[in-house]
Amino acid sequence: MPFNRDQMAARLADDVPEGWCVNLGIGMPTMVANHVPPTREVIFQSENGVIGMGPAPKEGEEDPWLINAGKQLITLARGASFVGHADSFAMIRGGHIDLCVLGGFEVAENGDLANWATSENDTAPAVGGAMDLAAGAKRLWVIMEHTTKDGRPKIVERCGYPLTGLACVNRVYTNLAVLDVVEGKGFVVRDLAPGVTLEEVQAKTGATLHTQ
Repeated sequence: MPFNRDQMAARLADDVPEGWCVNLGIGMPTMVANHVPPTREVIFQSENGVIGMGPAPKEGEEDPWLINAGKQLITLARGASFVGHADSFAMIRGGHIDLCVLGGFEVAENGDLANWATSENDTAPAVGGAMDLAAGAKRLWVIMEHTTKDGRPKIVERCGYPLTGLACVNRVYTNLAVLDVVEGKGFVVRDLAPGVTLEEVQAKTGATLHTQ
Protein backbone atom coordinates (compact mmCIF):
# COMPACT_ATOMS: atom_id res chain seq x y z
CA MET A 1 0.00 0.00 0.00
CA PRO A 2 1.23 3.53 -0.71
CA PHE A 3 2.37 5.63 2.22
CA ASN A 4 -0.16 8.06 3.67
CA ARG A 5 1.05 11.58 4.47
CA ASP A 6 1.95 10.79 8.06
CA GLN A 7 3.94 7.75 6.94
CA MET A 8 5.70 9.83 4.29
CA ALA A 9 6.80 12.30 6.96
CA ALA A 10 7.93 9.46 9.23
CA ARG A 11 9.92 7.86 6.40
CA LEU A 12 11.72 11.12 5.73
CA ALA A 13 12.35 11.69 9.44
CA ASP A 14 14.12 8.31 9.62
CA ASP A 15 16.81 9.69 7.29
CA VAL A 16 17.53 12.90 9.23
CA PRO A 17 20.73 12.31 11.22
CA GLU A 18 21.80 13.56 14.60
CA GLY A 19 23.08 17.13 14.73
CA TRP A 20 21.55 18.61 11.58
CA CYS A 21 19.90 22.03 11.46
CA VAL A 22 16.71 21.56 9.42
CA ASN A 23 14.21 23.99 7.90
CA LEU A 24 10.71 22.63 7.27
CA GLY A 25 8.60 24.27 4.59
CA ILE A 26 4.88 24.99 4.77
CA GLY A 27 2.41 22.11 4.60
CA MET A 28 3.40 18.45 4.71
CA PRO A 29 7.07 19.16 5.58
CA THR A 30 6.03 20.46 9.02
CA MET A 31 4.81 16.94 9.90
CA VAL A 32 8.43 15.71 9.89
CA ALA A 33 9.09 17.32 13.28
CA ASN A 34 6.47 15.04 14.84
CA HIS A 35 8.50 11.94 13.93
CA VAL A 36 12.03 12.78 15.04
CA PRO A 37 12.49 11.18 18.48
CA PRO A 38 13.53 13.51 21.30
CA THR A 39 16.62 11.35 21.87
CA ARG A 40 17.96 12.44 18.46
CA GLU A 41 19.21 16.03 18.54
CA VAL A 42 17.91 17.76 15.41
CA ILE A 43 17.49 21.56 15.41
CA PHE A 44 14.43 22.71 13.47
CA GLN A 45 14.58 26.28 12.20
CA SER A 46 11.69 28.38 10.87
CA GLU A 47 12.05 31.46 8.64
CA ASN A 48 10.06 33.59 11.09
CA GLY A 49 12.92 33.36 13.58
CA VAL A 50 12.40 30.19 15.63
CA ILE A 51 15.48 28.05 16.23
CA GLY A 52 14.54 24.85 18.02
CA MET A 53 10.96 24.01 17.05
CA GLY A 54 9.39 20.99 18.67
CA PRO A 55 6.46 18.85 17.51
CA ALA A 56 2.90 20.12 17.17
CA PRO A 57 1.29 20.92 20.56
CA LYS A 58 -1.13 18.53 22.21
CA GLU A 59 -4.76 19.57 22.38
CA GLY A 60 -5.26 22.01 25.23
CA GLU A 61 -1.56 22.94 25.37
CA GLU A 62 -1.51 25.36 22.42
CA ASP A 63 0.20 28.74 22.78
CA PRO A 64 -1.18 31.21 20.19
CA TRP A 65 2.10 33.16 20.31
CA LEU A 66 4.14 30.19 19.11
CA ILE A 67 3.78 29.65 15.36
CA ASN A 68 5.95 28.60 12.43
CA ALA A 69 6.33 30.38 9.09
CA GLY A 70 3.09 28.80 7.90
CA LYS A 71 1.22 30.20 10.93
CA GLN A 72 0.77 26.71 12.40
CA LEU A 73 0.98 26.27 16.16
CA ILE A 74 4.24 24.77 17.40
CA THR A 75 6.09 23.88 20.58
CA LEU A 76 9.67 24.71 21.52
CA ALA A 77 12.43 22.21 22.09
CA ARG A 78 14.64 22.53 25.15
CA GLY A 79 17.12 25.37 24.55
CA ALA A 80 15.12 26.97 21.74
CA SER A 81 15.65 30.63 20.88
CA PHE A 82 14.15 33.45 18.84
CA VAL A 83 16.01 35.64 16.35
CA GLY A 84 15.04 38.46 14.04
CA HIS A 85 13.94 37.90 10.45
CA ALA A 86 17.26 39.20 9.12
CA ASP A 87 19.25 36.76 11.28
CA SER A 88 16.97 33.91 10.26
CA PHE A 89 17.58 34.55 6.57
CA ALA A 90 21.29 35.08 7.20
CA MET A 91 21.33 31.48 8.40
CA ILE A 92 19.54 30.37 5.23
CA ARG A 93 21.49 32.48 2.72
CA GLY A 94 24.78 31.88 4.50
CA GLY A 95 24.64 28.11 4.01
CA HIS A 96 24.08 27.23 7.67
CA ILE A 97 21.00 25.04 7.09
CA ASP A 98 22.02 21.38 6.69
CA LEU A 99 18.69 20.36 5.19
CA CYS A 100 15.56 22.02 3.88
CA VAL A 101 12.37 20.02 3.35
CA LEU A 102 9.86 21.54 0.92
CA GLY A 103 6.65 20.49 -0.76
CA GLY A 104 6.48 20.45 -4.52
CA PHE A 105 4.29 20.67 -7.62
CA GLU A 106 6.97 19.17 -9.88
CA VAL A 107 10.56 17.92 -9.63
CA ALA A 108 12.64 17.41 -12.78
CA GLU A 109 15.31 14.78 -13.33
CA ASN A 110 18.03 17.46 -13.24
CA GLY A 111 16.86 18.58 -9.78
CA ASP A 112 14.81 21.62 -10.80
CA LEU A 113 11.94 22.39 -8.41
CA ALA A 114 8.58 24.05 -9.06
CA ASN A 115 6.57 24.54 -5.88
CA TRP A 116 5.02 28.00 -5.76
CA ALA A 117 2.78 28.51 -8.81
CA THR A 118 1.05 26.33 -11.39
CA SER A 119 0.89 28.98 -14.14
CA GLU A 120 1.77 32.58 -14.89
CA ASN A 121 -1.75 33.48 -13.76
CA ASP A 122 -1.51 31.70 -10.41
CA THR A 123 -2.87 33.63 -7.41
CA ALA A 124 0.31 32.99 -5.37
CA PRO A 125 1.76 36.46 -4.66
CA ALA A 126 5.44 35.49 -5.05
CA VAL A 127 7.91 32.65 -4.70
CA GLY A 128 8.76 33.76 -1.14
CA GLY A 129 11.41 32.22 1.11
CA ALA A 130 11.39 28.91 -0.78
CA MET A 131 13.71 30.48 -3.36
CA ASP A 132 16.23 31.41 -0.66
CA LEU A 133 16.02 27.95 0.86
CA ALA A 134 16.45 26.20 -2.48
CA ALA A 135 19.59 28.24 -3.15
CA GLY A 136 21.04 28.43 0.36
CA ALA A 137 20.45 25.11 2.12
CA LYS A 138 23.17 22.47 1.90
CA ARG A 139 20.58 19.83 0.91
CA LEU A 140 17.03 19.99 -0.36
CA TRP A 141 14.57 17.13 0.04
CA VAL A 142 11.07 17.36 -1.39
CA ILE A 143 8.05 15.58 0.07
CA MET A 144 4.94 15.36 -2.12
CA GLU A 145 2.38 13.03 -3.66
CA HIS A 146 3.74 11.09 -6.65
CA THR A 147 0.95 12.30 -8.95
CA THR A 148 -1.69 15.01 -9.05
CA LYS A 149 -5.27 14.23 -8.07
CA ASP A 150 -6.07 13.53 -11.72
CA GLY A 151 -3.12 11.17 -12.08
CA ARG A 152 -0.59 13.42 -13.84
CA PRO A 153 3.06 12.70 -12.90
CA LYS A 154 4.80 15.21 -10.63
CA ILE A 155 8.17 13.49 -11.19
CA VAL A 156 9.09 14.67 -14.68
CA GLU A 157 11.88 15.13 -17.21
CA ARG A 158 11.45 18.92 -17.22
CA CYS A 159 9.23 21.13 -15.09
CA GLY A 160 6.33 22.82 -16.82
CA TYR A 161 5.49 25.17 -13.95
CA PRO A 162 7.40 28.33 -12.90
CA LEU A 163 10.61 27.30 -11.15
CA THR A 164 11.53 27.84 -7.53
CA GLY A 165 15.14 26.71 -7.92
CA LEU A 166 17.52 25.25 -10.49
CA ALA A 167 19.17 21.84 -9.98
CA CYS A 168 18.60 22.12 -6.24
CA VAL A 169 16.73 18.93 -5.24
CA ASN A 170 18.77 16.03 -3.84
CA ARG A 171 15.98 13.62 -2.88
CA VAL A 172 12.22 13.19 -3.27
CA TYR A 173 9.88 11.39 -0.86
CA THR A 174 6.48 10.43 -2.28
CA ASN A 175 3.63 8.14 -1.31
CA LEU A 176 5.15 5.49 -3.60
CA ALA A 177 8.93 5.78 -3.35
CA VAL A 178 12.07 7.55 -2.20
CA LEU A 179 14.11 8.83 -5.14
CA ASP A 180 17.61 10.30 -5.18
CA VAL A 181 18.41 12.92 -7.82
CA VAL A 182 21.83 12.01 -9.20
CA GLU A 183 23.72 14.43 -11.42
CA GLY A 184 24.10 13.11 -14.95
CA LYS A 185 21.70 10.23 -14.35
CA GLY A 186 18.41 11.50 -13.00
CA PHE A 187 16.11 9.68 -10.60
CA VAL A 188 17.56 6.68 -8.76
CA VAL A 189 15.17 4.57 -6.66
CA ARG A 190 16.33 4.44 -3.07
CA ASP A 191 13.25 2.79 -1.51
CA LEU A 192 9.69 1.72 -2.35
CA ALA A 193 6.55 1.86 -0.24
CA PRO A 194 5.54 -1.59 1.11
CA GLY A 195 3.91 -3.69 -1.58
CA VAL A 196 4.62 -1.18 -4.36
CA THR A 197 6.61 -2.43 -7.34
CA LEU A 198 9.14 -0.60 -9.46
CA GLU A 199 6.93 -1.13 -12.50
CA GLU A 200 3.98 0.55 -10.77
CA VAL A 201 6.10 3.55 -9.83
CA GLN A 202 7.57 3.86 -13.33
CA ALA A 203 4.08 3.83 -14.85
CA LYS A 204 3.18 6.87 -12.72
CA THR A 205 6.43 8.74 -13.35
CA GLY A 206 7.14 11.17 -16.20
CA ALA A 207 10.85 10.38 -16.31
CA THR A 208 13.06 7.29 -16.44
CA LEU A 209 13.78 5.65 -13.08
CA HIS A 210 17.11 3.98 -12.42
CA THR A 211 17.91 1.37 -9.78
CA GLN A 212 21.60 2.20 -9.39
